[in-house]
Amino acid sequence: MPAPRYHIIGNYFSPYVRKALLFLELKGLDYEIDPIAPFIGDDRFQQLNPLRRVPVLVDGARVVNDSSVICQYLEDRHPETPLYPADIGDRAQARWLEEFCDARLGEVVVWRMFFQKGVKRLLFGEATDEEVFAKARDEELPAALDYLESQLPADGFAFGAVSIADLSIASFLRNAALVRCAVDAQRWPRVAGVLERTWALPAFAKLVALETAIARTPVPEQHVALRALGAPVSAETLGTWPPRRGVMRIE
Repeated sequence: MPAPRYHIIGNYFSPYVRKALLFLELKGLDYEIDPIAPFIGDDRFQQLNPLRRVPVLVDGARVVNDSSVICQYLEDRHPETPLYPADIGDRAQARWLEEFCDARLGEVVVWRMFFQKGVKRLLFGEATDEEVFAKARDEELPAALDYLESQLPADGFAFGAVSIADLSIASFLRNAALVRCAVDAQRWPRVAGVLERTWALPAFAKLVALETAIARTPVPEQHVALRALGAPVSAETLGTWPPRRGVMRIE
């Protein structure tokens, strides 16, 4: 059996990794995954990305870092299933919405909410900073949703067909849902509509099923657990234990 075309490094619970995986799935590309988080990668991982960030995509001898760069790389190599709008203006706006999610929702949802309620407690044994979490939930996330609401159409995907914009919004707000922060469809109906349509994609549902199945599995055991579930897990991992604090940015 031939080796998978692409090798991706990064944990299923990262919205940045999820975005890249959605590109691979929606484009029907063959891949394998080493499902590690950046803070459990070994020295070989650091050689691939000296910033110790995920995802990392390996295509033969080429290493591609950063989720946005990875998605654009896959789009350029496999344009037959487009995930960026064809119109130049729409494409620029879709990239901006992706960047808004990577930067602002990454800061609010990933670091001030998901990290506080999950990673910080489960991996590092540290207490949640409830004040930081509450401000993100009650002030910062609503402000970000207000902006997204103003940028989306009344129905359908952001630019007609599913695109990087929808995948980015849905990937980050999936992490908000994981810490029990749902988008109020009465207050943000356009955002909620994009979420409903994007989360309903079979590719998205497939990734969510894997997340759900390993949600209570200790991190050192997730590689084996995912393999047992039929996930395309690599034979070798760059993961180590215990975790390293280091530079913990996930993009």
